[in-house]
Amino acid sequence: MATYLEFEKKIEQIQQDIDSARARDDKFALESFQKDLDKEITKTFKSLSDYQKLQLARHPDRPYALDYIRLILEDGYEIHGDRAFRDDPAILCYIGYINGQKSMIIGEQKGRGTKHKLKRNFGMPNPEGYRKALRAVRLAEKFNIPVLFLIDTPGAYPGLGAEERGQSEAIARNLFEFTNIKVPMVSIVIGEGGSGGALAIGVSDKLAMMRYSVFAVISPEGCAAILWNDPKKVEQASNALKITPDDLLAHGLIDDILDEPLIGAHRDKKRSAEVIKEYFLKNIKELKKLSVEEMLDRRYKHLTSVGAFAEDEK
Repeated sequence: MATYLEFEKKIEQIQQDIDSARARDDKFALESFQKDLDKEITKTFKSLSDYQKLQLARHPDRPYALDYIRLILEDGYEIHGDRAFRDDPAILCYIGYINGQKSMIIGEQKGRGTKHKLKRNFGMPNPEGYRKALRAVRLAEKFNIPVLFLIDTPGAYPGLGAEERGQSEAIARNLFEFTNIKVPMVSIVIGEGGSGGALAIGVSDKLAMMRYSVFAVISPEGCAAILWNDPKKVEQASNALKITPDDLLAHGLIDDILDEPLIGAHRDKKRSAEVIKEYFLKNIKELKKLSVEEMLDRRYKHLTSVGAFAEDEK
């Protein structure tokens, strides 16, 4: 059963009318309601606020990394463990083929349903998860396999055990190591890109975001608590943080925006998966034209340009 957000209530009502007309086999009413639905979808989704986009990024039906892996990867084989502590289920590492192109996919998995949310730790990786990702990337480099990162996490797990096992070091190590990996890498934010938890698999040659995804240094809830000590100001924090793809592209922090279905990726998962697959293959093809030295130099310049600014002389 489809889940509707608060701002989608009119859409939900029209959809119920459509279902009722279909059950009655009332073709005239069905056609009329379908036109109403198309108009309401256009009206609603063409004027979304930043907070509403955040809600869509966290939608319970939104495709997670494993959904996309199953849709785009052929002959997939999962890689487990960091060879140091344990296997972290919040990070997925798969090797397989995308349209005949041997590929490594690494993604953060939130889990759907109570049992799987707990298993995946709500998509918040421990340090061993990031070390597993680094192990998989080094394996890809050894066999000259391009890498696709799927970012979707509220942030790295802040628990005591994670800190004791070197959470910050694991994230910093990935940031450092990924800059020199000698194979093409593409990162895509598919839902929520939260803080260092997202950056740890976000260092790549290309960084893109799905239309209804977000990328932020802190969650709007955390921002509201710190700045205003008021959880009711989440919407205000969402606007202040500039977390949407349009804002980030305007500031040069991401390279591209992937145009998922207007009503959201959760309404058409196969089409959204195709968008991701096409973007990855297109960029891998372009990156393969570069020498390793050119690719690394371009990646370095791309990363060091983040946060650069100039002041006008007065």
